[in-house]
Amino acid sequence: MFYKDERLALFIDGSNLYAAAKSLGFDIDYKLLRQEFMRRGKLLRAFYYTALLENDEYSPIRPLVDWLHYNGFTMVTKAAKEYTDAQGRRKVKGNMDIELAVNAMELAPHVDHIVLFSGDGDFRPLVESLQRQGVRVSVVSTIRSQPPMISDELRRQADNFIELDGLREVIGRPPRDPMPEHSREAELADD
Repeated sequence: MFYKDERLALFIDGSNLYAAAKSLGFDIDYKLLRQEFMRRGKLLRAFYYTALLENDEYSPIRPLVDWLHYNGFTMVTKAAKEYTDAQGRRKVKGNMDIELAVNAMELAPHVDHIVLFSGDGDFRPLVESLQRQGVRVSVVSTIRSQPPMISDELRRQADNFIELDGLREVIGRPPRDPMPEHSREAELADD
């Protein structure tokens, strides 16, 4: 539930939201997403968190990052770490959980409602702390994928769970072919 006069902030875990939308078979239209939450309340900030491969000459996520930056989103990025696992496979690690948690705690005294776009159970203590400060927290993810993309603990802790598939008609668009505009997002998800 949203109230028109409440101060809102969006915290988007980029890799997690990308994976959830992909599992449901659609892409997110970030312009529509921002408009939807501006309609629901007084949107103060919309943060987007993602790790970037710094040694890539061209990263498929770069156009998205640039577009978001120029269209009202606060971008929080850091260099992803590339390594080879024990089986010799190339892996990329780009965890942004700490950055998201710190920003949410800093902004908590200035907002009434935080919308977290992630199903990562590691955020349960953050949600609990925000609630103790009087901030309502809605979590956007999906239980309609196999397996569900949201942890049960996070869903139970949130004041409100918003099924991502329920937002498809409002913020979705058909997936792009052959390669999503930010296909690296999936690689940068936590292991």
